[in-house]
Amino acid sequence: MSSEKTDTRTRILDAAWGLLESRDGPARMADIARAAGISRQALYMHFPNRADLLIATTRHIDAVKDIDARLVPSRTAETGRARLDAFVEAWGAYIPEIQGVARALMAMQEADAEARRAWADRMAAVREGCAAAVDALARDGDLAPGLSPEAATDLLWTLLSVPNWAHLTGPCGWSQADYRHAMTRLARAALVAPDG
Repeated sequence: MSSEKTDTRTRILDAAWGLLESRDGPARMADIARAAGISRQALYMHFPNRADLLIATTRHIDAVKDIDARLVPSRTAETGRARLDAFVEAWGAYIPEIQGVARALMAMQEADAEARRAWADRMAAVREGCAAAVDALARDGDLAPGLSPEAATDLLWTLLSVPNWAHLTGPCGWSQADYRHAMTRLARAALVAPDG
């Protein structure tokens, strides 16, 4: 890929990111092209449809914010308990940084299949992280009795959902530190077998 094509693609992704953060309504292809300083035809040469563009934008945000580096402590944890704690910490710290785009995609998804597809793509990635933490607990024999890995993954994924974060740190007035501490305690209480 030529440097010029890469630069244009990055401009498009940055423009889409900016528009998503600045509004709760749809970011149309025409709006994104205008914000990137290119024609709609040029935009479609890079992204044949809006769903692909929205998914690429969310992945671009993850790359710029280096989510992989943030997940290293979770991915390299030696125990399931440590992996769970590290994952909850990493995701809990990341939500405030993506909440503008998350809010826009969640608001749009009810009437916008492309936004729904983009949001589902990113939440599937979060679910994979939850499943990896649960699998590590199960591997160590530390998964709470009576809880299947599938059910435990569902529970953790729901506990760490963006709407739950928004409710607790918004109307409930929780600080970010309070949220992360409480989620770690709740995840442990729900998923980890009691000692002894």
